[in-house]
Amino acid sequence: MAQELQKEELIESILQLSDRAFRELFPILPKQWLRLDLTMSQLKVVLLLFVSGPTRMGVIASELGVSLATATGVVERLVERGLLLREGDAADRRVVLCRLSDEGERLISKLWRLSQERIGELMRMMAPSKLLIIAEMLQALLEAGEAMKGDLQLNGQKEGYTVVGLK
Repeated sequence: MAQELQKEELIESILQLSDRAFRELFPILPKQWLRLDLTMSQLKVVLLLFVSGPTRMGVIASELGVSLATATGVVERLVERGLLLREGDAADRRVVLCRLSDEGERLISKLWRLSQERIGELMRMMAPSKLLIIAEMLQALLEAGEAMKGDLQLNGQKEGYTVVGLK
């Protein structure tokens, strides 16, 4: 019981450090993220498609927690801006798949790359021993994420979780 309490205290400490790191490091994130002329819903759709690839409209609506009509409106505005494409599914003509256009892919890839470069700059300031700790931590998180994904799929649980794009 004491060991479980220590584990929970450690988890809480890590979450607090993570929150502090986000708040203190946010100002050094690429300003291009803040200059995006996208609503939060639009950004969520673009990121979902970036991670997941072509996705059905129904899945987009479900992930956003909105009606199909609302999701269709969000997607339509992104199509008008040239960031998304809607296509029929060759296997089932009733299905509409959404995917990033070349322009949408370039936009998100650029933002992702800029973020990676900034994180790389931070890591270059660290000792190799610290980088090894970060690498081990990320590997452990990936392993836990894979286990969670497997548990969610095995038990049919998806409420409150998005299980997309994990390969």
